[in-house]
Amino acid sequence: MIQQFHDRREAGARLAEDLAEYAGRRDVHVLALPRGGVPVGYEVASALGLPLNVFIVRKLGVPGHEELAMGAIASGGVRIINDDIVNQLGISDHVIATTAALEQAELERRERRYRTRHSLPDLRYRTVLLVDDGLATGSSMMAAVAALRAHEPDAIVVAAPVGSAESCAALRRMADSLFCSIIPPIFDSVGSWYESFPQVTDDEVHDLLARAESEYEQLRS
Repeated sequence: MIQQFHDRREAGARLAEDLAEYAGRRDVHVLALPRGGVPVGYEVASALGLPLNVFIVRKLGVPGHEELAMGAIASGGVRIINDDIVNQLGISDHVIATTAALEQAELERRERRYRTRHSLPDLRYRTVLLVDDGLATGSSMMAAVAALRAHEPDAIVVAAPVGSAESCAALRRMADSLFCSIIPPIFDSVGSWYESFPQVTDDEVHDLLARAESEYEQLRS
């Protein structure tokens, strides 16, 4: 039987073990997808002695079934649409556009909220560890990878504690590397692989970013 993670903190610690080869490298940055990816990314960055920041992506949930992603948007105007979901459910262009507009407003709010002290660093010629708490459809992560290409990093490494076989296969083709601690034969949902999976708040994201920044400054002083 495949064991669950207790919470995002434990999941991040286990993921950090898989990413040990990146420990202490000056050319590596951890970018977490808020909000759920930030506690995982914090543990990875802390364990490996790396800087932590966020890369903001918004899932486009199917109206009435918001946990099911029909796509995602990311900073820089990137939009990814899951054609299989859209075609299967007969979702109209109008519904997609309306949902995207609402999520764009939230994306911009989060940019303002999280970027007050934590601006995105110059990622050219850097290796980016792009972290989330799980990969279900993979739409959010795919949007993030596509958007990050514009920043010209040397490599994009997707990392998550758990992911579906389908999303991991797709992301292996998009990213330069993929690390996923658990790829179960039957996935269900990200939350089903955690004993404790509460919503992460804006305040928690802000506090973890501040804590990571302080720890990294002390490490490099």
